[in-house]
Amino acid sequence: MVTPYYNKSTQKGLIEHFTYVADRVDIPMILYNVPSRTGIGIAADTYKALSAHPNINGVKEAAGDLALTASVRSQCGDDLYIWSGNDDNTIPMMALGALGVVSVASNIVPGVVAKLCALCLGGDFKGATALYGKYARLFSALFIETNPIPVKAAMRLLDMDSGIMRLPLTDISEAHLASLRAVMRDTGLNV
Repeated sequence: MVTPYYNKSTQKGLIEHFTYVADRVDIPMILYNVPSRTGIGIAADTYKALSAHPNINGVKEAAGDLALTASVRSQCGDDLYIWSGNDDNTIPMMALGALGVVSVASNIVPGVVAKLCALCLGGDFKGATALYGKYARLFSALFIETNPIPVKAAMRLLDMDSGIMRLPLTDISEAHLASLRAVMRDTGLNV
């Protein structure tokens, strides 16, 4: 459940909002903190308060703030599971205790992302860093335009049905498509 946009809630409002929903569902909730898209972020103390709710299981953390991740992990421990919300933060967040990543790149290189997470979970951060280095340009290229535009284009290049873009999103520009295709080829993908 993503933080609400536009209203610029206080942290107290976020606690009440998420609690209201969590009280009314029968399945565990994963919060989604993506302040670059919503304009509001979840603070560590707010996570601590929310982690006490039995239906609030974890968070897809996409603030890009490693200090926040460290603080949340320290304050909440195993009461709130953390997953990276950004492919490029997977390794440092997993070093801080995240369990993996809710990944964009996994749509086109699922085995690579799974191996990256397995290496981290196994404590092999040197191996994870080496693997990440092989795919860093691809991970970056998947954000050459607003997500999900590039990943849908990449999927189409791999003959995967990714559906149509819904407005206000549009298809990737020709220049960016050429760049994405080149990076995918350089990475070893058959496009």
